[in-house]
Amino acid sequence: MSKLTPRLIDFIEGQHLFFVATAMNAGHINLSPKGLESFKVINAQKVVWMNLTGSGNETATHLMHDGRMTIMFCAFEGAPMILRLYGTARAYHKYDGSWNEYIALFPEMTGARQLVEMQIDLVQISCGFGVPLMAYRQQRQELVNWAEEKGEKGIEEYWEKKNMTSLDGHETNIFE
Repeated sequence: MSKLTPRLIDFIEGQHLFFVATAMNAGHINLSPKGLESFKVINAQKVVWMNLTGSGNETATHLMHDGRMTIMFCAFEGAPMILRLYGTARAYHKYDGSWNEYIALFPEMTGARQLVEMQIDLVQISCGFGVPLMAYRQQRQELVNWAEEKGEKGIEEYWEKKNMTSLDGHETNIFE
């Protein structure tokens, strides 16, 4: 199928964790877990998620070179299911006009690095029978606390040290 159904949107809204995968034609494949209140369904074929500051900046770099992205949700509670969204994506930085279009959808968080908009072209559901049942306790607050302690200026200094180039040496355009 090529779009989300109301049932799948409900499933997404109930998840506490999702995974994002990107790659360029050559180099390392990036696969990252994401949490907090950082994912929004815009419509049946468009989603947006907020990329928070981390130790690397692979996703934005990969998307500049090859917009392919896969997002995966797994049911760790309730009925088993794995949901994969395939499509093309673009990262928006604070200096991009589209940043303002989407940032209000998310809680204010120091360390918001990019907003990633994905156009869905394929939705795949698989059984998830092999995914373990795990009870959700809470979101970790370490990243939020770390970013708030650093403040905006400290986050920018961190970006200069850790987020200017990818693992494979490509520019991330974080300050462009």
